[in-house]
Amino acid sequence: MNREQWTAVDHYFTDKLLEADSVLDTVLQENAAAGLPAIDVAPNQGKFLHLLARIQGARSILEIGTLGGYSTIWLARALPADGRLITLEYDPKHAEVAQLNITRAGLDQIVEVKVGLALDSLIQLHKENQGPFDMIFIDADKKGNPDYFQWALKLSRKGTVIITDNVVRSGQVVDETSTDPNIVGVRQFTDMVAEEQRVSGTVVQTVGSKGYDGFAIMLVTGEN
Repeated sequence: MNREQWTAVDHYFTDKLLEADSVLDTVLQENAAAGLPAIDVAPNQGKFLHLLARIQGARSILEIGTLGGYSTIWLARALPADGRLITLEYDPKHAEVAQLNITRAGLDQIVEVKVGLALDSLIQLHKENQGPFDMIFIDADKKGNPDYFQWALKLSRKGTVIITDNVVRSGQVVDETSTDPNIVGVRQFTDMVAEEQRVSGTVVQTVGSKGYDGFAIMLVTGEN
């Protein structure tokens, strides 16, 4: 088994189970044309997030890490007409591309892109009593995961689903001697989840067109 075969399997299931989508195809094209890094979730992973949001019956979603808005659109499409999604992006260029993509997808009445440091935006959301959110997707800088998880809890309720992407790091997460800030951040985050009595969580490893990684999924089971 190698990445070539993982990618072929991804394409097989994507071709079988996902309908052609010119809007999402255009999003990826626009992201590439703008020079954004190709680190969007894969199409089948986007559909997975979409289905999770629908299964959850989400009416409000918080996304930490927008990039060009690809995962944002998958999530927003799961919301009802009066739903809301707030997505946080540090890079103004990324946010500008994302806003154009979101508008092109006809979701600008549902989605709000907040630009700036995620921690600043999270503090402001908390001050404004914007929570609780039904679903929270964390997909930003991994060294920030411990802080993002703490704020996700503050902005959640009993029953909120929290997803954190890219926690396996090609298996490097098991290296307890690593000084890579991303690995350190993921390991600290994992320790916090393990010790947090208000959540029940697990991690699923993934392979595919995006390589070898995985995501954490948590259910908030206790009150704040």
